[in-house]
Order: sequence, then C-alpha cells, then structure tokens
Amino acid sequence: MLRERTWVIISVCLILAYLLPLVILGEDAHVRIHDNLDSNLIWYKTMVENGVIFASNDTEIPTIMNGLPRESLSAELSLFTLLFSLFDSFTVFVINLFLMRFVAFFGMYLLLKKHILTHKNASLWIIAGTALVFSLTTFWPFGGLSFAGIPLVLYAFLNLRNRTSTWKDWLIIGLVPFYSSFIVSFIFFLAIMGLVWLVDAIRTKRINWLMFTGVVVMTALYLMKQYRLVIGMLFDQGFTTHRAEFSRGHRDFETVINFFGDNLLHSHSHSESLHYPFAFYTAVFALLLTLSVKLVRKWRPSITPLNTREKAIPWLLLSIVIFSFWISIWNWEGMRVLKNASDLINEFNFGRFHLLNIVTWYVVFALALTMIQKRLKFGTTLAVLLLIGQIGGVFSQHHELKYRDIDYPSYAEFYSEDLFDEVQSYIGEDPADYRVVSVGMHPAIAQYNGFYTLDLYVTMYPLDYKHQFKEIIEGELQKNERLEGYFNTWGGRAYVFADELGKNYLFTKDKNKTIEDFDFGTEAFKDMGGEYVLSAVEIKNAEENNLQLEKVFENEDSVWEIYLYKAE
Repeated sequence: MLRERTWVIISVCLILAYLLPLVILGEDAHVRIHDNLDSNLIWYKTMVENGVIFASNDTEIPTIMNGLPRESLSAELSLFTLLFSLFDSFTVFVINLFLMRFVAFFGMYLLLKKHILTHKNASLWIIAGTALVFSLTTFWPFGGLSFAGIPLVLYAFLNLRNRTSTWKDWLIIGLVPFYSSFIVSFIFFLAIMGLVWLVDAIRTKRINWLMFTGVVVMTALYLMKQYRLVIGMLFDQGFTTHRAEFSRGHRDFETVINFFGDNLLHSHSHSESLHYPFAFYTAVFALLLTLSVKLVRKWRPSITPLNTREKAIPWLLLSIVIFSFWISIWNWEGMRVLKNASDLINEFNFGRFHLLNIVTWYVVFALALTMIQKRLKFGTTLAVLLLIGQIGGVFSQHHELKYRDIDYPSYAEFYSEDLFDEVQSYIGEDPADYRVVSVGMHPAIAQYNGFYTLDLYVTMYPLDYKHQFKEIIEGELQKNERLEGYFNTWGGRAYVFADELGKNYLFTKDKNKTIEDFDFGTEAFKDMGGEYVLSAVEIKNAEENNLQLEKVFENEDSVWEIYLYKAE
C-alpha cells in the first residue's frame, strides 16, 4: 500500500510541477489561443457580464453582432458558468486546468487498476505512469472533462456493467455532464456504451438494467443541460442559423488518405494525445510481439499463450484505425451526397468518434508496457525507458514552451487591457453608442475589453447576419478563393478578412505588416452601426475606403500596435 501511495504522490508532484508556471507567471503565461482565448473564454465572460445567463432564448446580447440571440451561447447549467460568475477570467482558466489534470490522472488510474491491469502482479508504476502522461496531454481547455473525464466515466460504466457499482459511480455519471460537452465527445462515448450494452444483452441473453439506466440517465442529463438546443431543434430556434449554409467536406481521396495518416499519428487539436513517437511505437512493437507469440507457439507450445489483455491490443489498435479513417472519409467529397440529403447530417459532425482515441492510445500504452515487461528478458528496463520517453514527450509540449516557441503572445499581452483602455478613452463615447470591427487580430480582444463588436467567432448565429456582414468583406473575399470558401461554407468566424493577411489573426507589432490594397465595404459597415476599425496593421489605402486614421496606439507592455480608423 505504501508503494502505491508513493507512485501516486510522485505523479501528483509532477502534475503540480507542470501546472506551476500558471501560478508563478499568472497572466504572463502563454496559453492556447485557438478555440480558447479567441472564443470560449469570451462567450462565458460576455454572457456573465451582460447578465443573460438565464435569459430567454430570444434575448439579445447587445455587445455581440448587434444583438446575438442568447440561444447562440453556452449552456448555463455548466461549471464554467458558475466559475465565471465567481472569479475573474484568468483565475477560471487556471482552476479549470487544475481540475482537468487531476480528474484525468485519477480517472485513468482507477480505470487501469480496476478494469485493465487487474492481475495481482500488475506494476503500479506502469499504472501511475500511464495515468500521469494521459493527464499531461494537451487537452482542449474549454472541453472540461469532455476528454479528460472519459476514463473516470468509463470506470463507472464498467462497474455498472460488472454489477459492482456504488453510489460513487452514480455521482460520477450525475456530475460529469455539467463539466463536459455532449456534442463534442460524450454523445459518441454513450453511443459506444449503448452498443456494448446491446452486445452484452444479445450474448448473455440477460439485460443489464444498471448499465442501461446509466446510459439513459447520463444522456438525459446532457439533454437537460442543453435544453435550449433541444427546444430549438424540436420547436424551431426562432431564426435560421448560419449553419444552414455549411458545406464542409470537399476533400479528394488523396487528401483524405493524407489526413488519415496525420490523424493516426498526431490526432486532433481538441484531443491531442501526443502519443507519437513513444506510445505509438510501443503499441506497434507490442502488436508485433502478439503476432510473434502466436506464430512461435505453433512450433514451441511451451511459450506462454497470450492472455486476455494481450489479445485486446490488436483490437484496440484496430478501433483507433477505424475511427481515424471514419473522420477522414467523413470529409471526403463523396460524402456530400449524404450530407446534402439531410440538414442534420450536414450540420453535425458524426465523424468525431476519433476524438475518443486519446483514451484508447493510453490504455494500449499501459497494456503494451506490461506485455514488454513480462515477455522480454530486459523488458522492465525497456518499459521504463519508453515510459520516461513518453513523459518527456508530453512535458516538451507544455503550453509555456510550445507557445513561446511559436511566438504567441501571453494571456496579458493578447488581451492588452491597458492599451485598449487608451483606445476607448480616446474615442470618449459610451461603447454602446458605436460598433467596431478588428483587422489583423481576433475580435475577441476588443470584445474582452468592453467594445461592442460586429465581428466575432461564434458557433451559431443568424444566417441573415452572415449575409449582412458579408457585404463588408465581399471585396476581399473575391480576391481570395480560400477565404471565400472558408467564409461561405463555414462562416463561424465572422471576421474582417483581408486577402493580404490570409487566415492569420496575430499580426503583432513585430511583424511590421501592412495592407497595401484593402477593399472594405464602408457603407455596409456604417449601415450596421459600424464607426471604428481597430487594425493591427496599417491600411495604406484607408482614405480610398473612406476610413480616416485617428491615432496609432502602442505601449511597451503590449504586443499590438493599434491603428484606429473612423468610417467617414
């Protein structure tokens, strides 16, 4: 028991060391921007600050897009909403990462110990080490327990399946829905649990009512949490969403195959498993070892046969391959026939089963390390080296190292509150009396700093607004086929795109970038209430667009140089 506690303590200390830069650096820490600072954080912050948490679906949020319907933003029955109501945004971000890491560790630890490596001689260092590396992968921050919590929920469901459950398992099933996403991950997880339940019922000719109830209860809780979306789907949302024009998935077959290989090796940014190269080659080696044992036993029956855990390795790897291929083929142009036949199939990504691969990779990693340790003469040494390599791999992708290396601004630099306070003070009007757009930087920055923005990254907003906003950027879209397709077939980012900038929204002052020929729909902008353009780059032909340069703002603490233009 002492030894188990020792491994757990070592793992906890390493997790704390991983998280320590957030505490030491505070807002000077470098963190993920994509699907994080540019969107999710802003949605919760804005929702709380506008006092619309429990507002009706058709309540308009004035600071976003001239009155974004409340229904478009996140559910109120979420731990994130509570945290944003109690703490400032960065504190919420840090609390969230601490919770995610520790739930991920203990969830994987319990899953491996009770249901995967159950034999009495199982090495606790493999269990603790695998749980550690899983907990340090680069989870999508605002996914909460969408991926970090899956091992814990799987642990609870396997207890229900084995009829060994306690009240703790029901507590897990009851709480996780309020700190995770149904649409991104758990709808797929619960579908798999339902399939396992069905296969068990057919195979044993007995119905496991405990497991069935678990699937039903968890699904019901998610639907209750997402009641706004459910009501909208059943009784009309009150507006046609921009998702009606989704036309994603036009990849040719060669691109599909390349995407499949990339997904298999490197996974997706929302559930980036960081399994390559160490965990990947460990799994491949274990697969070859299982095949070797099968072959050698034909001539040497004395070789210890494969046990149940070792036999599971090829099947688990096959599931990873299938899920990776499924998301790849989902984006194949040939699937457009199916997507064009149904709005639901077109608007909802049914290919996201692959996001669950992050858990499977680490279950396979634990099984592979155990097999190597037991089967090879110097197996323990090799397994230790592979585990250390994997730990080193995840630490090398620490957000502070990763985002510093690619020259991302820190949290404080990204939002640059003092600089934008200067801009707002210079304008000297109530922000509610004018509207702004941003060029060369994410509009979430202006929104964070109290401006009323016509532009933003939102996952659901009125289609009419998309068409109206497009008039502002029509000239630039016509210059750039890639940007035009990006906006027309998706449109989640209602941004003021510029052909000369492309899909880059981080033009900090060190880039020394300018726009030589900007085609801005100034009249359309003014018709929408637009008055000021906040540009991270100088617009050389601003006067041709009836944009008057008011002032350039800069300070030594900010990474931005803001050119303030007024529409004339």
